[in-house]
Amino acid sequence: MFKKYYPIGLLIILLVTVLSCSTSTSISETLSSAVEATKVAQITQATALDSSGSATQQVPIVKEVVKDQTQDSLVSLYERVSPGVVSIQVLTKDSAGQGSGFVYNREGYIITNEHVVEDATDVFVNFSSGMKVHGKVVADDLDSDLAVIKVDVSADQLAPLSLGDSDQVKVGQFVVAIGNPYGLSGSMTEGIISARGRIMDSLRQTEEGQSFSAGDAIQTDAAINPGNSGGPLLDLNGDVIGINRAIRTTSTLSTGDPVNSGIGFAVPINIVKKVAPILIKEGHYDYPYLGLSAQDELSLPVIEILKLPRTTGAYVQDVTRGGPADRAGLRAGKQKTEITGLYAGGDLIIAVDGKPVRVYGDLISYFIYEKQPGDKMTLSILRDGKEMDLEVTLDKRP
Repeated sequence: MFKKYYPIGLLIILLVTVLSCSTSTSISETLSSAVEATKVAQITQATALDSSGSATQQVPIVKEVVKDQTQDSLVSLYERVSPGVVSIQVLTKDSAGQGSGFVYNREGYIITNEHVVEDATDVFVNFSSGMKVHGKVVADDLDSDLAVIKVDVSADQLAPLSLGDSDQVKVGQFVVAIGNPYGLSGSMTEGIISARGRIMDSLRQTEEGQSFSAGDAIQTDAAINPGNSGGPLLDLNGDVIGINRAIRTTSTLSTGDPVNSGIGFAVPINIVKKVAPILIKEGHYDYPYLGLSAQDELSLPVIEILKLPRTTGAYVQDVTRGGPADRAGLRAGKQKTEITGLYAGGDLIIAVDGKPVRVYGDLISYFIYEKQPGDKMTLSILRDGKEMDLEVTLDKRP
């Protein structure tokens, strides 16, 4: 199946090319109350119809209350959070573009995507208050597509957003995105968490031109479009749980802009919490390096062709010569199969440090979050039907 990922941060203006008040009751509590009210409305309707049918006019009134509660909660969230969301205008040597970002702290640091500010000669940061200032890119991270911008603004003019915990987000959870799609600053959309643990290509590549992996991406159906990249994905408490990065689509407009398919991806905020302080302090962040590529999710026909003894795990497709996996003795498939490019006989990784590996994304997410270059980890593998453990010493990504 053809698929294509579009970073959605850089909307070219001249020649368009797509990279892609505290309250006593929390917003989530208010929405929970709205859900309960919906249940009451349904029960009331059923009871009324069973008896006389005369109460049917009451139902729209109850539903209207539910609608108002939800609406008021989202309005409150936007009013509280939007001062911390910025639009970013970029000039490069050859063009101009736009993206989004958010205030990280009162020291003047702004978080966005790396592809939003790539090759920027000038960066302009626009606040919802109308304030417009110059920004300077102080650090970037190709591996997770992150960048840090510094603005010279007094602390009392900055409204940092609170950071949530992306490990706690659940599929089906409501989220909102705020950003600058197509230059329409301060735009808010809503949706749900569609999936977690997606793997995307890193912007960093090997010498052979292959992309490293960026793990644990959050998938959402909240509408995000070119210009949204770098903006926050928020839960209903107003905490940032991700940074909108890209959309997946198979079609584009006549202008070259991607058509929103309802499949968007965000960098999990826990990556930002881990990486951003080091980017600010040292200017770079070194990711651990394993040196292999693996099949993520295995279809049943592929499992049968490879003659694997189980349906879960990360099947090793390639091992980089001289890398950590190679030194540890991991083996890639070498035996040709009826599928071009698929080779049997490789190791199947089923656990890392005793934690089950259901898909390749589990392995990637684990060592990116839990390990540093130089750390050791134990991979449990199946080879020729036998289980064994191999110890790997991680390098830093070249």
